[in-house]
Amino acid sequence: MGLELGLPVYLSADIRALERSAAERPGAAPLMQLAGLAAAEYARELLGEYGRKVLVLAGPGNNGGDAFEAATHLKNWFYRVELVFAGDEHQLSEDALAALRKWRACGGNTYAAPPAALLPDLVVDGLFGIGLARALEGGYAELIAGINRLPGRKLALDIASGINADTGAVMGTALRATHTITFIALKPGLLTLDGPDHCGRLDGAIRVADLGLDVRAMLENKGAAIGAESLRQALSPRPRNFHKGMAGSVGVLGGAHGMVGAAVLAGRAALKLGAGKVFLGLLSEHPPDLDYEQPELMLRAPRELLETGMISAFAAGPGMGTAKSAEQMLRDVLDAGVPLVLDADALNLIAASKTLQARLYRLGAACVLTPHPAEAARLLACTTAQVQADRLKAAIELAQRYRAVAVLKGNGSIIACPDASWMINTSGNPGMASAGMGDVLTGMIASLLAQGANARTAAAAAVWLHGAAGDALAQTGKGPIGISAGEVIDAARVLLNQTIC
Repeated sequence: MGLELGLPVYLSADIRALERSAAERPGAAPLMQLAGLAAAEYARELLGEYGRKVLVLAGPGNNGGDAFEAATHLKNWFYRVELVFAGDEHQLSEDALAALRKWRACGGNTYAAPPAALLPDLVVDGLFGIGLARALEGGYAELIAGINRLPGRKLALDIASGINADTGAVMGTALRATHTITFIALKPGLLTLDGPDHCGRLDGAIRVADLGLDVRAMLENKGAAIGAESLRQALSPRPRNFHKGMAGSVGVLGGAHGMVGAAVLAGRAALKLGAGKVFLGLLSEHPPDLDYEQPELMLRAPRELLETGMISAFAAGPGMGTAKSAEQMLRDVLDAGVPLVLDADALNLIAASKTLQARLYRLGAACVLTPHPAEAARLLACTTAQVQADRLKAAIELAQRYRAVAVLKGNGSIIACPDASWMINTSGNPGMASAGMGDVLTGMIASLLAQGANARTAAAAAVWLHGAAGDALAQTGKGPIGISAGEVIDAARVLLNQTIC
């Protein structure tokens, strides 16, 4: 949970441009040598005492050259290194071939396959880096499958072999690394979709080696990782001379028959993240008069919320349903010109209605969309598989098409803005795949909007805090299995106060 907001994330094409710029620096050491040394130093940290066994996998490209360099250092440091070269030395680049010669000059041997019965203390994966363009199959797939069966730690160089650096998708098969050292800057594939399951986590397992490059000065980027700093951007410590009117009012519209709990969860989250007042406009024909666990919530007829003129930010969608009455209420909310979070059925209604889409375009206020992949597919008129195939592209398209900040939920949630800037979340765990989590996130974003944060900042801060609260529960033994949405609300409040106050 310690990663700070703003650590840059670059697409592979941008990394290649940075590499070309770095190669033109007079007198600078080749990046391959710097990467190999950085990898070897991280491997030495993981290995500890000298003499332990290391299996290095070197592929046919420059990632293999990084592996040759790392293997040479480790052997010179008195580790017992075996190296598998899955390539053709006659097709290596000049730098990679020079690295292979270094390895041989220090007495290193190369093998076509891992030695039988070898149980290494560490595997170093330098088969394929960010340049992989096709699915792995045949001998490469068999090699990776065998490595995945080995126990112990596995260190990937740049990104786990078989993971698409831009999307996080598995390309046929992928090595499951426990740790990764990524060069120059983070890549999206480390942080979203299948990447985190194959590359480790940023709170310790993934290390960035910038290789001496000031990447921000060399190339503008539109991507960043989200961390704890996002909260400090969204909210400031409150002065003592403060009253509830200064914290804004949230109106939650939803809670149709059988789904009242969704709206209640959103309302509780908005309240406990600091909104001064929270109103629930429940669409159920027989709504409760009071939330006995949270009597501070004010329950009203949906129309009353629109007529009060007191709402600083609306959250529409939790448990809303898709009935005509819900559609009419959503139309009126879009006409109100108040900052707005749209989730769940509100998104489904918008996806199916050109009229609602036109009203969204004319909103004239901050707006955040929070779809899961299936809802995103409806909004983009494509399939869920297409959304997941390139989550970053889908999130940016959502933001630009609907002129709103889009939060594409999932492993490594992506926040995208209409200007094509984007962020990837680094918090959360599988225990958060349970009912009501999206409703809680919606209420959290609405609360931050009501307290004055802009849409981009509110979305980033709430998404990170939501996941970090789940992580905190897991660390105390209350998860990951069995975490409930209601528990996340209270854990988020604790983290928020620890960070802001």
